[in-house]
Amino acid sequence: MTKFDQAKLLMKARKLQKELQREIITVEAGDGAVRIEISGEQKIKRIDIDPERVNLDDIEQLEMWLEDAVKEAITKSQQLAAEKMKPMMGALSGLGL
Repeated sequence: MTKFDQAKLLMKARKLQKELQREIITVEAGDGAVRIEISGEQKIKRIDIDPERVNLDDIEQLEMWLEDAVKEAITKSQQLAAEKMKPMMGALSGLGL
């Protein structure tokens, strides 16, 4: 792979990173009691809890919904990143990665 090809690949990787920064995935748990927004870079942007749908006497349920929502959000973010990176994987193999 030439230096020019490497530079093009690096520019594509930077563009992909910026795209992933802008992508926001929203996940809900507990029928909308908990909502998580996460970027394609797997950075949590926002956590919303609907007080109308939460029973404060059952904090364990809220904790479970939060855990489920965070896990699902991370999984979806990882899937998005993998999908967007798929076209670059062939070029990366040329670098020995």
